[in-house]
Amino acid sequence: MTRVFQTLAALAVCGFLAAAAIVGLGLYNVSARQGHLPGVGWLLHTTFKQSVRLRAPAAEKVPDDITSPDRIQLGALHFQTACAFCHAVPGQSRSATARSMNPPPPHVSDAVSQWKTQHMFWIVEQGVKMSGMPHWPADGRGDEIWSVVAYLNAVPSMTAQDQTALTGGTSGAAGCTACHGRNGQSNNSFVPRLDILTPDQITQALIQYRDGTRPSGIMQEAATGLSDAQIAGIASKFGTTQAGVLQGHPAPETDATGVLLATRGTAEVPACSVCHGPGRKADAPIAPVLSGQSQAYLKTQLTLWRDGRRDGGPRARLMTKAAQDLSDEQIAELAAWYAGLRSLPGRQ
Repeated sequence: MTRVFQTLAALAVCGFLAAAAIVGLGLYNVSARQGHLPGVGWLLHTTFKQSVRLRAPAAEKVPDDITSPDRIQLGALHFQTACAFCHAVPGQSRSATARSMNPPPPHVSDAVSQWKTQHMFWIVEQGVKMSGMPHWPADGRGDEIWSVVAYLNAVPSMTAQDQTALTGGTSGAAGCTACHGRNGQSNNSFVPRLDILTPDQITQALIQYRDGTRPSGIMQEAATGLSDAQIAGIASKFGTTQAGVLQGHPAPETDATGVLLATRGTAEVPACSVCHGPGRKADAPIAPVLSGQSQAYLKTQLTLWRDGRRDGGPRARLMTKAAQDLSDEQIAELAAWYAGLRSLPGRQ
């Protein structure tokens, strides 16, 4: 038995010395032109698959609106900008550079074929080591990741024509209008309207996205390369300084939960309308107008504030404190009521 242990110890030492020589002397060829040694590729890919399946969220965590056309379109627009260089899109081939990677990133149509919805969420959120697949740039923004996954879910049945209809066929970074609509009048429920924000609000938001102080995997990607002059131009183009729009309309008379929360608040939650309108006072803090923003967008933002995952702006702490006691039901009521104000007479 002593000889057995001595033999095992000697083998361990030899193995360590061999590994040290391979690493220290550069004996292992890391060239992307050279494939892995026999069995290594299988070992790595199997480890990858089992790791994803172990750590992915439960199927019950998939949002009910995963098939929402707005989610799919938002995901498609971001994928076109941030991911298509490596994975291409339906009806398009991968670039020669992407195909020269080792391992080569699979075409999006092949990449989604072996994974369930919750698996794709984990891969997009976490990325994959030593593969070139990055993790999602912003922590705590599962709402954005689900939009990308919604697009990936739709890929198997998507044609080149469908892809073009979603993104307009742009191959590079799409302009603001691709997501926010012409003149900032977004028709996508997950994308905010810019035409009811002031130029300063848009400027500050873009600077915060660019600097990473306001987390968003989608908007940080869009704002990273913007100069101060470009940000000023975007803000001037889409923002508004019309007093009527900024002031907001008087709140309609109703006993609905949303309007009571917005205009009266509770013992724990201050009234939203004091700063955000409608009918706010002229000397109130210049906070974004909420009337007319979409329900899905407002619900997402209020949830982020409540959960401490939203930042940016001089009054970030005030909003975090104001929203910290809101329940899911109250958030839904507030979002629905403010979104419904878009149909008030004279609303722009």
